[in-house]
Amino acid sequence: MTKVFFIISFLFILSFNAFSQENINDYKYVIIPNQYSFVSSPDQYQLNSLTKFLFDKYGYTAFLQSEELPQDLRNNRCLALYVDVKKLSAFLKTKLQIELKNCDGVLVSLSKEGETREKEYSKAYNLALRDAFETYQSFNYKYKPSDKNLAKESTSVVNTNNEAEIERLQEELKLLKEEKNIVEVVISEEKSKKVEPIIQEVKVKEDNLSLYAQAINNGFQVVDSTPKVVMILLQTSKENTFIVKGENAIVYEEDGFWYISKNDGVKVSVERLDIKF
Repeated sequence: MTKVFFIISFLFILSFNAFSQENINDYKYVIIPNQYSFVSSPDQYQLNSLTKFLFDKYGYTAFLQSEELPQDLRNNRCLALYVDVKKLSAFLKTKLQIELKNCDGVLVSLSKEGETREKEYSKAYNLALRDAFETYQSFNYKYKPSDKNLAKESTSVVNTNNEAEIERLQEELKLLKEEKNIVEVVISEEKSKKVEPIIQEVKVKEDNLSLYAQAINNGFQVVDSTPKVVMILLQTSKENTFIVKGENAIVYEEDGFWYISKNDGVKVSVERLDIKF
């Protein structure tokens, strides 16, 4: 019975490692956080630096979260696996385990449990992490682009951290806020006719399809169910108010509903949207 159990366990581990190997090869980069949850400060005991060193040593392309990332990764964060190291409960031992997750937070690979009886933390964490990493140094890692991950790149946005563009967008936001205030005044005083009316359309489409907001640098990309990028929302200093990139428009939340307000220079139109954040 024990022999049968051992064989089954061995086959399970072998198949899991093969599956993990195949999945890891789909990813071009490995991103390591600046701090793990079981320590009290960034890179304490040089754990995070050691993680990066080990991945780089065995052929992976690893970055600390605080480092400048390659342009293709900034455009498409799904090209990377995201590392976490967990401290496991153990009596008279230090035990660590390495997790690799994709951009959606789904576990792709789990290392073996690295352990040591060393009592001094600085040495124990180092030894346990190296022991756990044996899982990944045994893989013959070689990046093979995944159609699934590359497809997400077409729905990603180029980094917008350009000072000139930010200044331009801030100016657009200022103008759009002024236009929004004018619209609100016109609506509230429409009956009294005390202000000169402007043309405004408010639409609520019954066949409006659900849209989904996905976090990116400085805002969100909004996609439909295809998924196709419908618009890029850039953050502003006002809560729940976004600039629509490339358009004279803003998206904002009011009374539990999301609206897009556009100004084409002749009229202001407002349309209710079904966006899920």
